Amino acid sequence: MEPQKYKHSLICFFFFFAPLVIAGIQVANASSHHHHHHPRGGISKLFVFGDSYADTGNNRKPASSWGVPYGITFPGKPAGRFSDGRVLTDYLASFIGIKSPIPYRWRKYAGHRIRDGLNFAYGGTGVFDTRISPDPNMTTQIDFFQKLIHSNVYSKQDLSSSVALVSLAGNDYSNYIASNGSIQGLPGFIVSVVNQLALNLKRIHDLGVKKVAVIGLQPLGCLPRSTASSSYQRCNGTENMAVGFHNSLLKEAVAKLNTESKSSAFVILDLYKAFTTVFNTSQNHPGSVRFENPLKPCCVGTSPEFSCGSVDFNGVKRYTVCENPELAFFWDGVHPTQQGWFSVYSVLQASLDQIYT
Repeated sequence: MEPQKYKHSLICFFFFFAPLVIAGIQVANASSHHHHHHPRGGISKLFVFGDSYADTGNNRKPASSWGVPYGITFPGKPAGRFSDGRVLTDYLASFIGIKSPIPYRWRKYAGHRIRDGLNFAYGGTGVFDTRISPDPNMTTQIDFFQKLIHSNVYSKQDLSSSVALVSLAGNDYSNYIASNGSIQGLPGFIVSVVNQLALNLKRIHDLGVKKVAVIGLQPLGCLPRSTASSSYQRCNGTENMAVGFHNSLLKEAVAKLNTESKSSAFVILDLYKAFTTVFNTSQNHPGSVRFENPLKPCCVGTSPEFSCGSVDFNGVKRYTVCENPELAFFWDGVHPTQQGWFSVYSVLQASLDQIYT
């Protein structure tokens, strides 16, 4: 690929990064996705940091997560999740055997539920500040956590039986391009994002959290906002190359943290592999996994200027929702459906056992 073209595709790709956040049927067996809640293996709390892949309600209106048709599968109405239903946080909580932690913003109403942990993730945020979101970046989210520890909401013992989920799904990169960051400067920026992420992981562990699970970056080039131009047929390889660089740096950083802490406290949840495994299974074994075209989203704007949940100036809805979200992997331009997240969680289950080692 000649440099000019490479540059152009990267610019196009990153441009589509920007809306990472801006962006109806009851599932009979949804409850069967959930284990009974009984904490296992000495872990009884989950603390969550990051963005819309993990947020369960910190974002305020007018975030799309609080608008129709979000939440149609679970809980049946918009409730602050960037999906038609449950997200990664919910499945990780069910794996541990606890209820999904309450969003930090609702902590005053949490009552005894605060003992399951708290979710500090805000859709649209990154390790650095982003234009698309005025919400607290990851450093500030960890500050909130630290204040609660200092005011004895959580004891040392609480923390020693806890796990953290850290989600960094790409908002820093959308923001970099939206702020006219150069393609030449991108590799250096990826290095600074991963370095900051590593500092955050170390800080969470130093505060007393026993295990820290961080997601590897998903194949951004396969998100519907990137595959729309090929009618949802092809992932953008250029984009996925940049993701590969991020993920290899993250792997090195986590290995170093584990060496330094003389434990295996840090674990990567490989979303890249999990997403691509689900895509390949869908394509190679039609019928085994129920996604018709895994790259095609369930909820889309009626034209490029509209997105899932868009309403025009006359209040007319400018999006369509597929008949059965269970048959779609992606919900909107960037976020998986509940069924999508469940399939990713199913692939991740083997590596989730690492949080007990």
